[in-house]
Amino acid sequence: MPSCVLAYSGGLDTSVILGWLMDEGYDVHAVYVDLGQPCEDREAILEKARKIGAKSARIIDAQEELCRDFAFPVMQWQAKYEGVYLLGTSIARPLISKICLQVAREVGAEVYAHGATGKGNDQCRFQLAAEALAPKIQVLAPWRIEKFRQKFPGRQAMIAYCQEKNIPVKVSASKPYSSDENCLHISYEAGKLEEMDVSGVELVEFGMCVLPQNAPDEIESVTIEFRSGVPVKVNDDPLDAYDTVAWLNEIGGRNGIGLLDMVENRFVGMKSRGVYEAPGMTILYEAHRLIEQLTMDRDLMHLRDRLAPEVAEMVYYGFWYGAKMDALLAFIREAQKPVTGEVTLNLYKGNIMVARRSSPVSLYDEGIATMEGGGSYNQTDAEGFLRIQGLPGRVQARIRPRQY
Repeated sequence: MPSCVLAYSGGLDTSVILGWLMDEGYDVHAVYVDLGQPCEDREAILEKARKIGAKSARIIDAQEELCRDFAFPVMQWQAKYEGVYLLGTSIARPLISKICLQVAREVGAEVYAHGATGKGNDQCRFQLAAEALAPKIQVLAPWRIEKFRQKFPGRQAMIAYCQEKNIPVKVSASKPYSSDENCLHISYEAGKLEEMDVSGVELVEFGMCVLPQNAPDEIESVTIEFRSGVPVKVNDDPLDAYDTVAWLNEIGGRNGIGLLDMVENRFVGMKSRGVYEAPGMTILYEAHRLIEQLTMDRDLMHLRDRLAPEVAEMVYYGFWYGAKMDALLAFIREAQKPVTGEVTLNLYKGNIMVARRSSPVSLYDEGIATMEGGGSYNQTDAEGFLRIQGLPGRVQARIRPRQY
C-alpha cells in the first residue's frame, strides 16, 4: 500500500480525511504538530487517530522552534501584512510542513496530505514549503479533489461518515465562525464574519484577550530585555522563546492588547475578512521597535522598513523556504546585532505606552540632541550643510521657475 503523512489536528476535517485516505488505499501516518494550541487532551487525539486506523500517530512539540526560529525573525523585520497583521497563522505553516516532511522521510512516505481548502492561503503555504524541501513528494489536498467534495458537501455528511466508520467526533453547536490557533495568536474567519455589517470584535469570543473596555481600570507595567533583537527576560526573569510569548500573552490578554479586525487580500486573489488576537506578539513588536529607536543606525532602519512589507508578503504567501528569504534572514541577523536594551511598557485597556527605555549601546546622545545651549553640536555647521542640500533646487529654480 502507498504510504502517506497527514498533518493531523484531530478535528472533524482531518479525522474525516484520515478515514478517506485509508478508503483510498493509503497507510496513513498522522502527525500532530504541537504549536501551543489549547487542546483538551493531546493523547486522546492520538488515540483517536489510532482507532480510526492510522499506521502511526505521533505528537511533535515545536512550540519553542516556532517562536525562536520563525516568529522572532519576522518580528525583528517588523513585518506586518498589509500594515497590520502579525502573520501568526502564516508563520506556523512552513514549520508544520517541515516536520511532516521529516516524518515522511523517516517512514518512507511518498505522499504528504493536509486539510487546507482550495480557497485559502494555507494550501499555498503547505505546498510551497513541500515543493522547496522535498520536491519529489506528492502533495495531496483532498479539498481540491472533486470526488472528495462530492462525498462531503457539508458538515452533516462528514458527521454521518464518522458515525458510519465509528470515528469519535465531538459534535457541538457550531460557532458562527471558524478559528485557528497557536501560541502566537488566534484567528477567526468565515460564517457570520463574512458579513461586513457585523462587528467582528463584538461577535467573537476571544480565547486570549478580554475586550479593552473590560480590562482593568489601572495600568499594568511590563519590562522586557532584548539581546541582539531577541527577547531574553520579562520582568527580570530569564525566559526561553516560547515562555516569553506565553507569559506576554497572559499579561497582554488581560489588558485587551492585540485585537485586530481586517479585510485582507488572500494570495489566491480574493478579499477575506479576518479577526485576530495576538497579545504577546503585539507587545513584543512594540517593545522591539522602541529598543531599535535607541540602537539602530538610521539608514539601516529605513532600509529594513522599506523591505519589511516584502518580507510580510513572502511569509503570508508561503515563500519561507527560498533563496530570497534565506538572504533576508541573514540580513536581519546582522542588522539586529546592536539591538540590545531594556524597555518598560505601560499597558492600559488595549493601549501600549512607553514608560522608560535604556541600552548599553544606545546611539542617543543627550549632549548632541539637547535644545539647550552648548553641547558638541555646532549649529553653525548646518549653514553649509543646507546650502549643499539646496544646490539642486536652486539650479532647477533658475531654469524652471515654480509658480508661488
